[in-house]
Amino acid sequence: MNSTEKGGEKRDSEDDHIVVAHVTKRFGDFVALDDLSMKVKRGQIAVVIGGSGAGKTTLLRLLIGLEKPTSGSIYIDGIDIAPLGERAMNDVRRKFGMVFQYAALLDSLTVLDNVAFPVREHTKLKEKEIREKVSEKLGILKLENTENKFPSQLSGGMRKRVALARALMLEPQIVVYDEPTSGLDPLSSRLVDELIEETRERFGVTSVVISHDMTSALKIADYVFLIAKGKLVGEGPPRKLVDGSIRLARDFLDASGIAAERLLSERKDG
Repeated sequence: MNSTEKGGEKRDSEDDHIVVAHVTKRFGDFVALDDLSMKVKRGQIAVVIGGSGAGKTTLLRLLIGLEKPTSGSIYIDGIDIAPLGERAMNDVRRKFGMVFQYAALLDSLTVLDNVAFPVREHTKLKEKEIREKVSEKLGILKLENTENKFPSQLSGGMRKRVALARALMLEPQIVVYDEPTSGLDPLSSRLVDELIEETRERFGVTSVVISHDMTSALKIADYVFLIAKGKLVGEGPPRKLVDGSIRLARDFLDASGIAAERLLSERKDG
């Protein structure tokens, strides 16, 4: 492997957009992630499933560089981000768009100002250009005429869409969704699922969905990673989860009581 100028190591594999290689993360004596390895292909929708305390949030924070692994490597576009300093890591973060669990919109700002926030912070675009970009994203996400509304005036599903519009403003290559269906009713949850699929199709992004929603995983995932107590305990396409060979997947399916075969038959890819 060759060292890059920014300190990370280069690992060439055109199809692999994200590679987590033997990552362990400890907080004192507590092992949050234990020798975790996973690959997310470019343009894939990858869903990371696990219960509370499984290690999903720690994984998310490692992917976007808010935490460093205790050991192991994390490659984004072939570059190991683990040894990068803060300045170089900020360049890597520009490749990511984040949609947080509860939208994380600023209540005191209008929709326009919420969506424009990252562009105003990180670019030197003129205000007219910023407003045009905001209007474009809101239009794509069916949020026309919401620019002057405040988050409190929007439904939960609309707030998620505003958060996605904000995440897309810097044209990221990867969008990470943190529990995107949490707190939503079933209809709004399915609309968010459709939004994740449409965003991949329209913008060509790689999507990483951190979730405990097995219904969502079966409907939208190209590939699913199952995590329990910091370990990867199963992985594969949705069909593999339903076939019963992965015990944690069976437990999730049994607990959720969902009609797995019906959900698979409703997928766009059949």
